[in-house]
Amino acid sequence: MKDYSEMSKRLDFAKYEHELMPVVVQDATTSVVLMVGFMNPEALKATIETELVTFYSRSQERLWVKGETSHNFLHLEAILHDCDHDTLLIKAKPDGPVCHTGADTCFNETNTSEDFLHALEKTISHRKKHQVEGSYTSSLFKKGLNKIAQKVGEEAVELVIEAKDNNKKLFLNEAADLIYHFLVLLKEKGTQLDEVVEILKERHQR
Repeated sequence: MKDYSEMSKRLDFAKYEHELMPVVVQDATTSVVLMVGFMNPEALKATIETELVTFYSRSQERLWVKGETSHNFLHLEAILHDCDHDTLLIKAKPDGPVCHTGADTCFNETNTSEDFLHALEKTISHRKKHQVEGSYTSSLFKKGLNKIAQKVGEEAVELVIEAKDNNKKLFLNEAADLIYHFLVLLKEKGTQLDEVVEILKERHQR
């Protein structure tokens, strides 16, 4: 867990009535703004300790964990504050639609990224959480880790075979198959593409 103690000391909660500071929540992967809420010091403390974004509900006059009813929680990735220390920006990873209407965001935007691999990863995650009849992805998750790992191995071999020929289309199709099954394997293992990217970034700096 990241230490936010020094940051918390600098925040100017006293500026607001009832110490309710505005909070903008952004998807850590897509950078799409998901919603706006309010936090008091207790809500911020709960967010940091549980790593689940927690607000202060003005209507219910209590702390409110986003997703406590829908189970579409917001998993904390980072907390930033503005130059005046009186507004928070929280980067989080949502479990599903954020708005109570069922929309991806409270601004009725589709929470997608221009980075297609992350968008595909999100779809794969949804297929695991919400099994869809007739979905190849859902069927893979039903078969379990061993079958998924086997498919990755098979696709890797097929890619190597196509690499030795001169059919570019077949080669690219096998490359796409390998990447797709690799993303499914990552999800089955409880990991994410960003974790792999971070390792590549670290290696690149050496």
